[in-house]
Amino acid sequence: MAVIKPCHHKPTFDNIPEEKRQRILKVATNEFASYGFENTSIERIAKKADISVGSIYRYFDSKEDMFITVVHLGLSRLEKLLTELYLKDEDVAIKVEKIIRELIDFSRKQPDLIKLYGVLTASKSSPLLFSLAQEMEAITAGIYTRAIIEGQKTGDVRGDIDPAFFAFLLDSLFMSLQFSYAGDYYKKRYEVYNGEGIFDDDEFVIEQTLKFIKAAFNFK
Repeated sequence: MAVIKPCHHKPTFDNIPEEKRQRILKVATNEFASYGFENTSIERIAKKADISVGSIYRYFDSKEDMFITVVHLGLSRLEKLLTELYLKDEDVAIKVEKIIRELIDFSRKQPDLIKLYGVLTASKSSPLLFSLAQEMEAITAGIYTRAIIEGQKTGDVRGDIDPAFFAFLLDSLFMSLQFSYAGDYYKKRYEVYNGEGIFDDDEFVIEQTLKFIKAAFNFK
């Protein structure tokens, strides 16, 4: 299985106190999520994290390296979660329900990390960031495609669908759901369709999303 490449920080970043490291990562995550890659300022991150600009460059060679480290450490949590769910010996429908639950919970608790993905895919100035986005897409594509193929082999998933294309549709659905709990515009859009109470009714969201997926995949 593909894995996201190692973080692009210097060894000195691993040697600082955990509290300081987490403070820097938290500030950087919020800044990149709020302002995008191009408009994020190293000086502003240093000020909010209560460290010097020189310290930042002792830990990272560039703003790009800092961004990649933040994305890696944040979204690799989601990769780990999806991988663990995929490897469990359970029916596909049960796995999908658990994925929906975890995605909602993750997006609600870590909205800045979800926004970071949007920043990553929107960046036009860095071939390295574009490559990282593609690598991350390949991870989820592989997980979902293999799950569908295995479901077809066991008869749990209809056999007349293309695994790769349906994996794309499934991931697009999940991505839309994640941004509905993280992005300001998408939250409002979510409410326009479903009313303000939608954020307080996770069981309804899970039930309806699962019905939609079951109908498409013909889960047993």
